[in-house]
Amino acid sequence: MKAAELFVRCLENEGVEYIFGIPGEENLDVMDALLDSPIKFITVRHEQGAAFMADVYGRLTGRPGVCLATLGPGATNLITGVADANMDHAPLVAIAGQAGTDRLHKESHQVLNLEQIFHHVTKYSTRIMMPGVIPEVVRKAFKVAVTEKPGATFIEFPENIAKLEVDDRPMSAKNTVLPEPPADRLAKAAQLISNARNPLVLAGNGVIRTRAWEALQAFAQRLNIPVANTFMAKGVLPLKHPMAMGSAGLQSSDYANCGFSQADVIICVGYDLAEYHPRNWHPTRDRVLIHIDTTPAEVDAHYAPEVGVVGDIRISLERLAELSQPHAGNPLRPLRDALVVEMNRHRDDASFPVKPQKLIWDLRHALGPSDIVICDVGAHKMWMARMYRCDEPNTCIISNGFASMGIAVPGALAAALAYPQRKVVAVTGDAGFLMNSQELETAQRLGLSFVVLIWNDQGYGLIKWKQLQAYGRASHADFANPDFVTYARSFGAHGYRVEKTADLLPTIQRALADNGISIIDCPVDYAENARLRATLGEVICPT
Repeated sequence: MKAAELFVRCLENEGVEYIFGIPGEENLDVMDALLDSPIKFITVRHEQGAAFMADVYGRLTGRPGVCLATLGPGATNLITGVADANMDHAPLVAIAGQAGTDRLHKESHQVLNLEQIFHHVTKYSTRIMMPGVIPEVVRKAFKVAVTEKPGATFIEFPENIAKLEVDDRPMSAKNTVLPEPPADRLAKAAQLISNARNPLVLAGNGVIRTRAWEALQAFAQRLNIPVANTFMAKGVLPLKHPMAMGSAGLQSSDYANCGFSQADVIICVGYDLAEYHPRNWHPTRDRVLIHIDTTPAEVDAHYAPEVGVVGDIRISLERLAELSQPHAGNPLRPLRDALVVEMNRHRDDASFPVKPQKLIWDLRHALGPSDIVICDVGAHKMWMARMYRCDEPNTCIISNGFASMGIAVPGALAAALAYPQRKVVAVTGDAGFLMNSQELETAQRLGLSFVVLIWNDQGYGLIKWKQLQAYGRASHADFANPDFVTYARSFGAHGYRVEKTADLLPTIQRALADNGISIIDCPVDYAENARLRATLGEVICPT
């Protein structure tokens, strides 16, 4: 068989269901082999969209999302989405065609050293130089992508190698199993937890990646220890859980940071430094830190754990719950109660443009507990991270390691493919929406259904907010938008514009009931941004 056919069989062997990408001259043989494969190729409109689709597919399923491009500009267009997956620890395998190996030693049309370029944004980057290594290369790419901590891998496939004949077969697809935590580390951590006066858990993305949320909930409940989560760990504890503190991640003296200032022992579970730098929640560097994760702690002056419990997070939490002494009371309960009050404050607000709190209140009440929100990056992300209540993990996807704009629309497409029985909403600003809105055509062509909720402020709202804070004036952060309703209809999608706040909830409900893609243009009042940072911290935190 051709090397390209063996390559596709290896992908099938790994359980690949979808490949997101764009055909090109240098991947002709792979594209032809896919015609005889059960793998569904999703032809997208931009390679960045393909990478974001693979990124979100990997986050939601735990299986590597796969994206494909041709050489040169096609491959470089993948980089932002690949880097996003790698820094946010989402399993992803990127594939790019390449010129023949007889052109790689010299200046040549569209030729870049892709193996070296992707080396900087992946866990593993390689070039196939002979057909006989294909089974090993594909197996390693998928194994490395899912091994803790997960991330992106890259395969460069020269076109002349893809045409060669080969007699081989895929390797058995087996992945590593996380080890059990060492008993002595568990014993030391249990002693620190038992002797703590005001312990607090910081739960990170690793809890979701390793499916350890039920163990975390039981740990918090049994030991009576409050839990704050990072943006990327929303839903590990539903807000109705008595130990839930909500999301930490704003760089201010907010309610969650107030909790950190009162804690003497901070238990970091599945926490990645890229999610929320420890200098923001541990500026004093004098608290006892316990590191519970699948890998040893990163080196950082503000993150020097007293003990590291390395192994399967679920098993670590179960053992620690048995070995540690429960605590009495919950001194941080007033902070949680204040969050609930703040979430409810604007549920009946009728002012227009719509306040962010009201937008989130109505969105939350229109969706079920298992429905999925893909949040883009911008001022709306800060509000969603704080105020959007998650009853289940992986129902509010927020990119916060690499934090790239433009992820919401392609991400919603991937979510609709992975979970067609659930409602899916892309929450995005007007800036982030137009970065990858071309994928609306892809979604329409596939017959998918999801809603795009645009928070429209006619500018780069988060940047403008930061500019005003730093300098008291804004710089080049405003722009104009097209008519989003007409824009939606040009793709064959449904288009809605919110003209008054009373129409917001019924508009969301109608859009969710539509068959196909629906876009809602909702003007937002970002004058409330200052409240997001100030209100809870100023009212509750002791001075």
